[in-house]
Amino acid sequence: MRKRSLAREFSLQVLYQLDITKDSPEAALDNFWSAQPQEGADEELRVFTSKLVKGVILHLEEIDKKISQYAQNWQLKRMAVVDRNIMRMGCFELIYCDDIPAKVSINEAVELAKKFSGLDAGKFVNAILDKVKIERNK
Repeated sequence: MRKRSLAREFSLQVLYQLDITKDSPEAALDNFWSAQPQEGADEELRVFTSKLVKGVILHLEEIDKKISQYAQNWQLKRMAVVDRNIMRMGCFELIYCDDIPAKVSINEAVELAKKFSGLDAGKFVNAILDKVKIERNK
């Protein structure tokens, strides 16, 4: 698995934990890395994971507004925790990470949804993130 894909999986796990525990991002990341085998957590992986987690938390209010804007008939708090955090990560990448192509961000988010949630979740995530991408490109 590519490092950035693995970092996205790690970020999803940390964001899930943060959504449930309301810990600080630093504490959640420290706890996560202390539980990982050292050979699987090189510096590049840690840096990208941290960028995603801290970026989502820093811009959480704006990101959640975007998701809510496009998730018609869905309240953010009623979405599955996994789906909500996959979309948060994807929105962060689409809005704040100009170095990552939109197609890559959306595809990675859809793959995470398929792997950790379900096929229908992948379609839902794709639809929401595609709307964010279209708005960004206007």
